[in-house]
Parts: sequence; structure tokens; C-alpha cells
Amino acid sequence: MALKPTIYKIDISLSDLDREVYDTLNLTLALHPSETLERMMARVLAFCFNADDRLEFTSGLSDTSEPDIWKHSLDGRIELWIDVGEPSVDRVRKASSLTQQMNIYTFNSKSNIWWGQARSDLSRLQASVWQFPWEQIQALARLVERTMRITVTISDSTAFVNTTLGDCEVACSRLSPG
Repeated sequence: MALKPTIYKIDISLSDLDREVYDTLNLTLALHPSETLERMMARVLAFCFNADDRLEFTSGLSDTSEPDIWKHSLDGRIELWIDVGEPSVDRVRKASSLTQQMNIYTFNSKSNIWWGQARSDLSRLQASVWQFPWEQIQALARLVERTMRITVTISDSTAFVNTTLGDCEVACSRLSPG
């Protein structure tokens, strides 16, 4: 019997001071059986850093032909493709040919190794690469509840997250301008 995803509901009061975006996001996320809470929360932060009315989560890990998050234009073209993790250079090459903009958010303990190996190849592609510090993502994952209300304030590329279980701060460093 196949394992089913775990559903999380997160209501976010977002204040992105860097982009002057202020919104309330009501997100329902499926945590894939092979996904960690850290990766799910990296997806949530990537969503917050790119919040837009047309931004949406995809099937993600269930469909490798899709990104984790994307935004379509009104005529159906992919405007923004967001991958979370350490995608292969081939995947980035293919995806960057399908979209106007590609953002990659790397977050785990091996992201520095991945970046060191992929940097020269990725610098030739139209992809912006961002990094969340692993320890900060782990701290954020410890604050997760199945249903939660959180406040996310983004300033100077740092997300300040407030939950009922506590607070944490997650910096977002740009590795490649894309």
C-alpha cells in the first residue's frame, strides 16, 4: 500500500518589505512521504519570497517534470519556475528554456558541495540561485504544526518568522544572479 501525503494548512500574514508586498496567504501543502519538514518549509519560504496572485504549488516530488512552485502568465506561459533543493544542471538547462525566470532555493547540509560542483555550469544559464542556511531551516522546521498561523516579515533578504511555538530568522543569500 502506497503511503499518502500528510496535509498541512498554514495561514501566513506576509509583509515583504523588500518588494512592498503585504498579503495573507492561506496555503494547503501536501508533505510527500519522502519529503522532510525542512524541505517543506524551504518551499513555504520560497513561496513567501516570490508571493504573487498567480504563484502556485505544483505536484512537486510527485511529478518530476514540474517545479515545486510556478507562476503562469495570463496566456498560459510559464513566467517563473522555482525549484527547491539541488537540481541537476540538465534539469536547470531544460527548465530555463521553458520559463522567463528560474529561481533555485538550496537549503540543506550538502548545498555548499552542490553549489561548488554546479557553479560554473549554472552561471551560464538563466537561473538565480539562493541559499537558506541549513541550521536556520532546521530551526524553522521545529516550529511546524499541522495547522498553523504564522507571521513572515521579509527585510533585507531575511525572513523573520513568528509562530505559536516560537520565532526564528532565516536569511536568504543570493549565490548567482541568473
